[in-house]
Amino acid sequence: MSKKTSRIAASFCAVAIAGGGAGAAAVALSDNSSSPTVTVAAPAASNVAAGTTLTVGQIAKQSSPGVVEIDATSTSGGSPYPGGGGSGSAAEGTGFVYDLKGDIVTNDHVVEGASSISVKFADGSRYKATVVGTDPSTDLAVIHVNAPASKLTPLQLADSSTVAVGDGVVAIGNPFGLDNTVTTGIVSALDREISAPDESPIAGAIQTDAAINHGNSGGPLFNLAGKVIGINSQIQSDSGGNDGVGFAINSNLVKSVVGQLLASGKAQHALLGIGVGTASGGVAVTDVQVGSGAAEAGVKTGDVVTSVDGVAVTTPQQLRSIIASQQPGDNVSLVVRRGGGTTTLHVTLGSRS
Repeated sequence: MSKKTSRIAASFCAVAIAGGGAGAAAVALSDNSSSPTVTVAAPAASNVAAGTTLTVGQIAKQSSPGVVEIDATSTSGGSPYPGGGGSGSAAEGTGFVYDLKGDIVTNDHVVEGASSISVKFADGSRYKATVVGTDPSTDLAVIHVNAPASKLTPLQLADSSTVAVGDGVVAIGNPFGLDNTVTTGIVSALDREISAPDESPIAGAIQTDAAINHGNSGGPLFNLAGKVIGINSQIQSDSGGNDGVGFAINSNLVKSVVGQLLASGKAQHALLGIGVGTASGGVAVTDVQVGSGAAEAGVKTGDVVTSVDGVAVTTPQQLRSIIASQQPGDNVSLVVRRGGGTTTLHVTLGSRS
């Protein structure tokens, strides 16, 4: 299959969707060295006492039962991206158990266009899955399996706003069909902007150097407390393999979108209604959408947004990330620089699907 390319706005580098197509060559992804030891606070769902010292192996042991392999097949149409269902194709990705009802979270590009979806649990058991809802603009999807409760180990989402650069992370997934592969690394950057398969910007992505390859798409990225801080979705690569730069959709966005998908099968996103560009000391307004909340609040082309709800913004990515964390109908206060002065405008956010 062809590789998906995307853009990081700051560096215009190639990015590949981290899904695995059928027939990918198997390669060694880790050696046999022992897992490093780290001191963590164990998650509430863990059988390990809080405050004990866990190895990466222990984190993997308690979390792997909640990580699943997803096999999607398509007989016609579908996604052209690696990890999505293409014409007459089979694709492989990763997901994780979200609740005891049998709901599983993954990437939209893993199941897009699929006519049949199969979920394989860590013990080897398989179940057919149905799509609950998808959101192409954030590359998230929820699928459902009718599996007994004994097979379901829900993973716990962390608050991704507390993640810091340098934090240790653990990724579990199925690169190249190699079940429950565990890799480790750190958070190497925050607030990256990646592109969804429909080219919508996904703000607030977590960058990591943990090895992520085709087939890892939809799998969890854990903090050292064993909680999910993101969903592994893309890699930056010239070769098509892991080059030490991967991207995960942050868990706070996952929580918001998944909640909507479970409720209605669809997700709505907050809309400010402006085009943006770079500017000294803020974010330039390049155009204002007619009828949008920004237009009604008096935002004008040529304004420079310097803060949102008291939080300073200096890049378009920061602004989009803040708006993405809001809900349609929320009110935000923008401080804009206009002419020689500043003014505060109160905007009611609209909605986009």
